[in-house]
Amino acid sequence: MTRTRRSGGTSHHMQDFHNIRAWRAAHSLAIKIEQLVKRFPKSEYGRLRNQLLKSAESIADNIAEGAAASTNAEFARFLDMSIKSSSELENQIERSHGYGLIRDDERAELINAVCDVRKMTWGLRKSVLGQKPPPPPPPDDE
Repeated sequence: MTRTRRSGGTSHHMQDFHNIRAWRAAHSLAIKIEQLVKRFPKSEYGRLRNQLLKSAESIADNIAEGAAASTNAEFARFLDMSIKSSSELENQIERSHGYGLIRDDERAELINAVCDVRKMTWGLRKSVLGQKPPPPPPPDDE
């Protein structure tokens, strides 16, 4: 369902966040992170476990919250927070790998998933703001 809201600035067509591809990917990533941290030692790494979950959940949460924003600028602001949370999550995955909590293959899979979500969210943000990608560079005349 799409609804139009107007409250100063550019109007935004509210959308069901379930239909947003970046949200679906972020939601799936959060579930993978939840499954991953269940394996962490119970007596150690509690803060890192909580940070991983918070960052992963924040990516999807901000996309969902932004989908209900009243303006495109507000939606873009939530998408920006989601992008920042994805960078935070990537750092925490690297730290988990450095601590020996996740294997090389898991690290690579998760980093790829985070980067994919970030690219989708960045593309959505550009679309929301009405930005077009830059034109391709002119061909070399050599």
